[in-house]
Amino acid sequence: MKCTILGCPGEYEDRTVVHTVKQQGNVVVIDHVPAEVCSVCGDVLLTPDTIRRIEKLLDTMPQPAKAVPLYEFA
Repeated sequence: MKCTILGCPGEYEDRTVVHTVKQQGNVVVIDHVPAEVCSVCGDVLLTPDTIRRIEKLLDTMPQPAKAVPLYEFA
């Protein structure tokens, strides 16, 4: 599918991305999220099903697979 960003000549490709969201004051990073990513500008599209799965994951907040350092930009 052609990119939806005005003037971008790219096409969306199936890939996986790292999705980051702030939930209840915590930064949550979700790896290997299926998405469509523009080959030129990098615009990311998530399907409604993927968004529902992310929301369900955030509602249950299972034990994370890994812990990572978080740095404040001051």
